[in-house]
Amino acid sequence: MVKMKHCCKNVVILMPEPVAEPALNGLRLNLRIVSIVMFNFASYLTIGLPLAVLPGYVHDVMGFSAFWAGLVISLQYFATLLSRPHAGRYADLLGPKKIVVFGLCGCFLSGLGYLTAGLTASLPVISLLLLCLGRVILGIGQSFAGTGSTLWGVGVVGSLHIGRVISWNGIVTYGAMAMGAPLGVVFYHWGGLQALALIIMGVALVAILLAIPRPTVKASKGKPLPFRAVLGRVWLYGMALALASAGFGVIATFITLFYDAKGWDGAAFALTLFSCAFVGTRLLFPNGINRIGGLNVAMICFSVEIIGLLLVGVATMPWMAKIGVLLAGAGFSLVFPALGVVAVKAVPQQNQGAALATYTVFMDLSLGVTGPLAGLVMSWAGVPVIYLAAAGLVAIALLLTWRLKKRPPEHVPEAASSS
Repeated sequence: MVKMKHCCKNVVILMPEPVAEPALNGLRLNLRIVSIVMFNFASYLTIGLPLAVLPGYVHDVMGFSAFWAGLVISLQYFATLLSRPHAGRYADLLGPKKIVVFGLCGCFLSGLGYLTAGLTASLPVISLLLLCLGRVILGIGQSFAGTGSTLWGVGVVGSLHIGRVISWNGIVTYGAMAMGAPLGVVFYHWGGLQALALIIMGVALVAILLAIPRPTVKASKGKPLPFRAVLGRVWLYGMALALASAGFGVIATFITLFYDAKGWDGAAFALTLFSCAFVGTRLLFPNGINRIGGLNVAMICFSVEIIGLLLVGVATMPWMAKIGVLLAGAGFSLVFPALGVVAVKAVPQQNQGAALATYTVFMDLSLGVTGPLAGLVMSWAGVPVIYLAAAGLVAIALLLTWRLKKRPPEHVPEAASSS
């Protein structure tokens, strides 16, 4: 229902947020969400399947240097980073379902690139170019499928449950990556790169065929804000996310070196603890954001993550590091959805796709720069220091979020017209 409030000669159209059906809760709500975010699961499965295979294939089989092996992997992340804002804007304009199908088509074409690269193995340069092309297309496809599936899920269950949709999207993302990497190695040893490529194409094709018959969620009507305006409304939330993501980055990238420097075993188990804490926290507190608010949840999460990172940094025994990693995983778990809910609501409904994509870019950038910067700090001051430094960055995120909470709420008009 649209309510019109007359003030002098101006008419401001206030559109209340769509809410979920009253009966849509519990298991039924989660099933509705999973039925949509499974398309993001499929897109990330096509990322995970070749992840552990391609570096070795490029370096050991094709004979290229480690630089090219790394570049083949990194191209996908760069393509995702650069295309994500466009994915959000097109989702706002065309509707999320079309964007998801487009993204899944990109995942399918990436598999076709791997297949042709395997068939042209006798021409190494052409084969490498085809691999690189496939990775770029995959990066674009994932940004569209990931952004679109979140907005599609919100359109199906209502914006009241946007935090839960984002949480489930993260769960299927980690699940697909965790499943994909070992399965990809199995398929590669079984049938080579061509077999792996066919599996990737099959996953994407099945997802496309399942997505096409689903009901369409209409795109929101209204004049879209320019990118600069969207960025201006979400950048503080994105900055807090970027600072908090540094903790995740140093654990994912350097925990193995940390354990080696200490002379300990069990780095892989520490990463497993982080992942279990991350997923488990999202499953245990699916409605926490709705109950106490996104900023409150974010501040609690930052506090837990800080304690975890400090424990890792000062650890003198393996159990201290494991508890620290567990706390860091639990703390970081709800940061993205908690801040994301507030960031998306800072713009009119017709711009929420652009807002979500712009907000996500901050985490992409953070994870991209954390590795090299932390590596410089580590070479200068030792491995434990990077965890203490990351704790300091998360503390800044906590202070920033506290300031955002104290800031008076802003009215976000959905549309305006004159009479």
